[in-house]
Amino acid sequence: MKKVINLLLLSGIFFLTIGTHQVSAQKWGYIDSEYILNKHPDYKLVQNELEALKTEWQKEAQNLEREVREMLTTLKAEEVLLTEEMYQERMAAIEAKQKSAVAFNNQVFGINGQYYQKQTELLQPLQSKIFDAIDRVAKRNGLAALHDKAATMGLIYTDPRHDYSEFVLEELGIENK
Repeated sequence: MKKVINLLLLSGIFFLTIGTHQVSAQKWGYIDSEYILNKHPDYKLVQNELEALKTEWQKEAQNLEREVREMLTTLKAEEVLLTEEMYQERMAAIEAKQKSAVAFNNQVFGINGQYYQKQTELLQPLQSKIFDAIDRVAKRNGLAALHDKAATMGLIYTDPRHDYSEFVLEELGIENK
């Protein structure tokens, strides 16, 4: 019985050693997706288009807010001349305009707003290109894992020789200047 236990213990240690050796033999690397995006010329175009849309929508939102302020100012100035019914009608119009402004802001800049959707729409093709390049680099270099340094996943230290960002840029046909 003691021999069987020793044999099982030795075989367990043997397989554990082999398993540990195989894990340590796997190649891994990392990339910096932020660095890659900032080097990609299409990213700058996407950023410019998004900034133009954002500026346009912010102006619209500011115009709605300005209209509400003007309506309130006009109401305050004419308040003494209005009947209670007229005052209530104007207040209702102001409240409707305020709700419209809030709805516009939510529709455009909310969680699933038009800005977020446009950002996703414009970045998706670029992200796909980069992911495909990352996939080819990882396969070509026989990497078991490739981490993203920019993804705040807790990498405290990275050895630059494991950085495959330049290979991904090369795969995308982007020269590093």
